[in-house]
Amino acid sequence: MDALKVLTRSSNIKPKPIATASSRLPSAGKSENPQLFRSADTQSSKKRKRQDSEETVDDSEASDDQTLDFFGAPKRASSSANETVLKRSQRSGEADQESAEDEDTKSMDEAQRRSILKSHKIKVSDLRDLREILAIKLGGKTKSKKIDKMIASMTKKQQKQARQLYPEPLTSFGALRKRYSISKRLEQNIAEQGFRVPTEVQIGSLPILLGGISVSTESDTETHTNPDLMVVAPTGSGKTLAFMIPLIHKVVRHHRENPGKREIFAIIVAPTKELVGQIANEGRKLALGTGVKVTAMRKGMRVVDDQEELEDDTEGEDSSSTESSDDDEEKPDESHDERRRRNVALTKSDILVTTPLVLVNALSAKQKTAVSPLPSVRHLVLDEADVLLDPLFRDQTTAIWKACTNADLQISFWSATMGSSIEEFTKSMIKDRRASLGVSRAAPLIRVVIGLKDTAVPNIRHKLVYASNEQGKLLGLRQLIHPTAPVPSNEPRLRPPFLIFTQTIPRAVALYSELLYDIPVEAGGSSRIAVLHSDLSEKRRSEIMKGFRKGEIWIIVTTDLLARGVDFRGVNGVINYDIPTSSAAYVHRVGRTGRAGREGGVAVTFYTKEDIPYVKSIANMIDISEKLQGRTEDKSVQKWLLDALPDLSKEDRKYLKKHGVKARQASAKLRGDEKLAREARRNRISTKSAYDRRRERRKKEAIMASRKRRAESQSSEN
Repeated sequence: MDALKVLTRSSNIKPKPIATASSRLPSAGKSENPQLFRSADTQSSKKRKRQDSEETVDDSEASDDQTLDFFGAPKRASSSANETVLKRSQRSGEADQESAEDEDTKSMDEAQRRSILKSHKIKVSDLRDLREILAIKLGGKTKSKKIDKMIASMTKKQQKQARQLYPEPLTSFGALRKRYSISKRLEQNIAEQGFRVPTEVQIGSLPILLGGISVSTESDTETHTNPDLMVVAPTGSGKTLAFMIPLIHKVVRHHRENPGKREIFAIIVAPTKELVGQIANEGRKLALGTGVKVTAMRKGMRVVDDQEELEDDTEGEDSSSTESSDDDEEKPDESHDERRRRNVALTKSDILVTTPLVLVNALSAKQKTAVSPLPSVRHLVLDEADVLLDPLFRDQTTAIWKACTNADLQISFWSATMGSSIEEFTKSMIKDRRASLGVSRAAPLIRVVIGLKDTAVPNIRHKLVYASNEQGKLLGLRQLIHPTAPVPSNEPRLRPPFLIFTQTIPRAVALYSELLYDIPVEAGGSSRIAVLHSDLSEKRRSEIMKGFRKGEIWIIVTTDLLARGVDFRGVNGVINYDIPTSSAAYVHRVGRTGRAGREGGVAVTFYTKEDIPYVKSIANMIDISEKLQGRTEDKSVQKWLLDALPDLSKEDRKYLKKHGVKARQASAKLRGDEKLAREARRNRISTKSAYDRRRERRKKEAIMASRKRRAESQSSEN
């Protein structure tokens, strides 16, 4: 039976069990262990320390205990055995609790730290200049010429090892209160949200953000309490929780030290409104009852107290009102805008979550050429930092960064992909900012990498499908939605809910129109599918997101608007109807499924003959992901395909990232390129043949010509 009919809530059709050996779907529930990389040692539970010293119960006693008659007269022998088992279980439970507390509070040696970090594939590196790192490790007594000779003699592997750090990992959330003294209410909120086992990104980053980082030297240990942090972790690995817990903890501590004082303590910047709303909701759940206020910034909010400046400017205008009649004509509009801005209440929030443009506009509302400073901000978080520091958002993001003038500002960068150019830019920005503020003691920039850098999550299945042309892609998509033949057990099976990504907004709308009536009426019909893009109103976008999370909408056709950060916990698959513009875009798109360690997600990518020059980077990404899975047979991308696909030049990669595939550009006709316009028309999303479209066009032209002749005849008669 069709999966779309089976999943409906309003249908009277009784679903039949599907006899397929498919793997566990992501929508089946919360993953028992959200960790992506775990060895056999990390999967096993904590062993009892006192188990060897206690007497064990033999199999006969255990079997007797399982068949006890609780409603009959208790036998003396069985009751005494039961009491013995109960006492032993109580003692072993107390021993477990004591051992767990001991393990949470005791410090680890370097060998233990190395072992745990390596088993979870966590790499922590110091990104400062290697000369500075070696000078610190050598106690600052070695001359610079000797350090240069040491660096010249070191191999790349040795240089990487010199940068390696081994901070004490967080083995359980129970250690947060014992080791870092977080509030009891925050600890309860973490438990109530169902977080039991920390993920790799939380194991590696939470100790650095809460307790700082220590760098060992020959003479002493140098400790930095607020290092800048760069985190590269797979999508859906718990990055939001990793930066939100330390922020709430530090705000609570700030409130205790400064009672009655509320100011913007931290700013979280994200590229889309959907991601801003999601982060704010997660922050409010964690901050419940702690007194910490988390606000999602909206257009028109006032975050800078410029009341005195406005009053001074108004007095200046009144004093010069008699000098020019032209100025008198402009004053009513200006004073009205100022009065309206003055009437807006100042935002009283501890943690502000915003997009770059909204905050920059709020900071530059009074000063058109510069942004107002934010000296109270002590923490700046850039979520999806590689996009925020890309040329598209870079000016706005750096303006916010420069507006945070506090000398003790701690900045952290979070993303699933982080190119080397972004790393170099962040290091230069940090250096320039500290030089402009005159900060002498510089905190290090620490990088935490989970797994292999810039790779897709290893717990989903990938599929690369050649479809020749647009009609082939549409046919292949319909076969995925309505499989006409049983799916083999080794093939990934796509079931709703899922996301479909396209290159442009017009293509998303066109594909939505094609699929609108593919879902049967008895299964909900057209209400089960929606299109989401940036041209829609904020209210409509919010309604679609809410409907998808509730299960009322099964399929969303969208652009890269939903490719980053948005968390849909029940997504079973992702379809790249149009190939992503880069390998990083592929990582983020397919990361909408398989989140928090859930298995069974499917990522299908269609490509046509126009896409062949751009497929190799995606094929390489799929190959690396399958190597992380440990798959050696039944691979999605064969070696012969990797060898046959052409390499893309650096210039072509830049053009693809900025514009996408030429044949699918919406502005092809507007640029006057007739050849490209014909190609774009040929690659439109439609099931109609060229003959049918030509006949419809001629019919429309005939109707328009008839109307024109009729209008001309009527005008001549008059």
